[in-house]
Amino acid sequence: MGEKKYLSGKKIDPTPITINTSIVDLIENSFISYNAGRLREACQLFVDKMLGEDVTIGLSITGALTPAGLGISALIPLIENGFVDWIISTGANLYHDTHFGIGLNLHRGTPNISDIILRKENVVRIYDIFFDYNVLLSTDAFFREIISAPEFQRDMSTAEFHHLAGKYVYEREKVLGIKGKSLIAAAYDLGVPIYTSSPGDSSIGMNVAAKRLDGNKLNFDTCLDVNETASIVLNAKRSGGKSAVFILGGGSPKNFLLQTEPQIQEVLGISEKGHDYFLQITDARADTGGLSGATPAEAVSWGKVDPDRLPDAVVCYVDSTIALPLITAYALARHQPRPLKRLYDRRTEMLNLLKSEYQFAKYSPKEE
Repeated sequence: MGEKKYLSGKKIDPTPITINTSIVDLIENSFISYNAGRLREACQLFVDKMLGEDVTIGLSITGALTPAGLGISALIPLIENGFVDWIISTGANLYHDTHFGIGLNLHRGTPNISDIILRKENVVRIYDIFFDYNVLLSTDAFFREIISAPEFQRDMSTAEFHHLAGKYVYEREKVLGIKGKSLIAAAYDLGVPIYTSSPGDSSIGMNVAAKRLDGNKLNFDTCLDVNETASIVLNAKRSGGKSAVFILGGGSPKNFLLQTEPQIQEVLGISEKGHDYFLQITDARADTGGLSGATPAEAVSWGKVDPDRLPDAVVCYVDSTIALPLITAYALARHQPRPLKRLYDRRTEMLNLLKSEYQFAKYSPKEE
């Protein structure tokens, strides 16, 4: 008899780890089963398929990743090498990212301490990250100052806002001689659009609201956010390419990333099938009914993921602070940089494509 089809997988016989074991060898040979196996599959999906030059990669970010230094160590290298083309983030991640870009310090701490004592000492804690309360006050003052500038006195998408804010952080970095510390500064420089799904839900939004009481005219156009993000995905498909989603955590940014396809298909009536590649790092369970734990198979029922591409979907149940550095290191070791797509600079072009296809679909005869 021939070999049984269910026993055709690679035999478990790993090479012992040595002082010379590389990150690629470690992941491919030692990350064998359970969530280590899923993390290996995540790395391989990202490098072997998602990093194709015809793939547009959207990244969603939740959890306090930038305060832990992951903006500097992983996210900036990913966009610098063309491995992420557009981003949806919580406002909190972008606010805390700004601390680094304007020369403020965060420190390693411990969760095993009285927060009453920390409050008395004016120390703020994010689990095991400590920083002085004045870091918040200084960052608040920075945002209130820049949004008073004339170019902010209008309606704009959150991508426009982060691009303008990123320009100021980028210039501050140059003055301080600390280039490469801020994600929004790097995104400004590289033309990577960053959106926030809930712009009022962060200290940035709180400061914008405070300035509104003083008569400031800045207003986030969330409708423009919805249509611009959908246009990025439609452009990826209509240019003969594919769309990939890379989800760190879940929450509102995950939905905002995935809802681009229902916006195209369900709401605008444009013919489409769903995202081609799905990669999620999460610690949320599916059986609680929350969006953070919803699987790619469930997303198929909403039109968010192309059903024909479900084999190209990986969910890894591990902390993003563990998975992201490993995926980044693996990708940099195995794949050459991709040309930058500079999608921020093409927003008008892509939005016009979405408008034209919407008008065509709206006035085309419908099938019975």
